[in-house]
Amino acid sequence: MTNAAIRPALRSETQRVLDTMTLAFAGDPSFRWWWRPAGEFMEWFPKFALAWGERGFDHDVVQVTKNFEAAAMWLPPGVGPDAEKLAALDRELPGPADEDAEAISEELRVAMESYHPTAPHWYLWLLGVDPRCQGKGHGSALLKHMLARIDAEHATAYLESSTPKNIPLYERHGFEVIGRIQIRDLPPITPMLRKAR
Repeated sequence: MTNAAIRPALRSETQRVLDTMTLAFAGDPSFRWWWRPAGEFMEWFPKFALAWGERGFDHDVVQVTKNFEAAAMWLPPGVGPDAEKLAALDRELPGPADEDAEAISEELRVAMESYHPTAPHWYLWLLGVDPRCQGKGHGSALLKHMLARIDAEHATAYLESSTPKNIPLYERHGFEVIGRIQIRDLPPITPMLRKAR
């Protein structure tokens, strides 16, 4: 288990955060369904990750371990992604070579919204660990750090796990499975909620 020092990432360190996330999610079944060629994933995943989680930098809740072994992108209650940036990116992003890609994307959006809490909550957009550092406690350290703050606020936390193997990690930290999102042949996504304490 690591005793990694956790700190907020600076805006000037955005690329280092995205590098860690891109490595961490390179084998993620859900993201790779959308960007199957490696080159497409490498180009578009960081842009997508940032569009969703960028506002976390403004609130010091994009957290990193000492040497960027791991990173977490949170959004605090009442803060969401920049809708205009997401819409612009949506128009540019290549999707899978599937004639139903647009319909699948809309079905996924509706399903995810149906689980996303409407009451104020902390949202863990992404938690990623560099593959060479996995299994050493970096992910747990990041979770413990932010969950201590969330518990001090008696707040709720929410996430969607796109990798089934990560569900036990989140459960150990108090998240509970609240459903399963399965759209056509997309890999399943698991919404998880951690009630206020």
